[in-house]
Order: sequence, then C-alpha cells, then structure tokens
Amino acid sequence: MLVRLLYVSRAVDKDCTKAIDSILEASRLHNMGNGITGVLCYGGGVFLQAIEGGRSAVNALYNHIVADARHTDVELLEYEEITERRFGGWTMGQVNLSKVNTSIVLKYSERPEFDPYAVSGRVSLALLEELMATASIIGRG
Repeated sequence: MLVRLLYVSRAVDKDCTKAIDSILEASRLHNMGNGITGVLCYGGGVFLQAIEGGRSAVNALYNHIVADARHTDVELLEYEEITERRFGGWTMGQVNLSKVNTSIVLKYSERPEFDPYAVSGRVSLALLEELMATASIIGRG
C-alpha cells in the first residue's frame, strides 16, 4: 500500500546549507533501496517535505526524521493512502523556496514567504504540485 506523508520542521542551524546537503545525500542513498520518493523544499529556516512509498517504509523514515537533531518543531501536515505517486521521478527532489517566483508563493500564501505552519497540508501539497508543474523541482534521479 502506497502512502504520502507531508511534514514541516524548522532548521536548528539558521545557515542550514550543510543540513540540506546532508539530508539530500542521505535521502538519495537510502530512498532508492526502500522505494521512497519525494521532494524537499526549504527556505527561511523551514523544511517542507513530501515522502511517498510503502506504508512501513514511510512510517519508519518519518520516525527517523522526528528524532533527527538537525531540525525541530516537526509537524505532520498530511498523511494519506494514495493510488499513485506524484513525486515518483525523484528519490528526493529539492526546491529552494527563496528562489521561487514570488507570484507562485503568493498564490498559496498571505505573504511572499511561504510558511507551511500557517496553511493546511492540502495548500502545501498544492504548492508542491505547482512547483513540479513549473519545473522548479531539481535533482531528478
């Protein structure tokens, strides 16, 4: 059974470049063998991540994420059974939200800086889908 999980967290280190690189590297190594796909968005010290795969694999990964010392304030935004993947082309795609066109962000947010803590999981997922449609997600493979 496939599931999709969407969560948000805050980076412990405000300059989270090393954490992002580390997360992406570990994700790309781990996810392929575990059938996990997804996308990581970051900006303003906030991570927004969608993870798709088998229920057991996704649940185990989320438990690992919650315990990860690189971030705090982890909140589950959405968890659902799915019939197909939306982010199947990425072992872990990435989006730097600070480099996304402001008009895309304003479509889903009150302010030009997207805050996943202030919107529903559905809104965050809609933003991710638009970013995918506009080729804003990088890091295929």
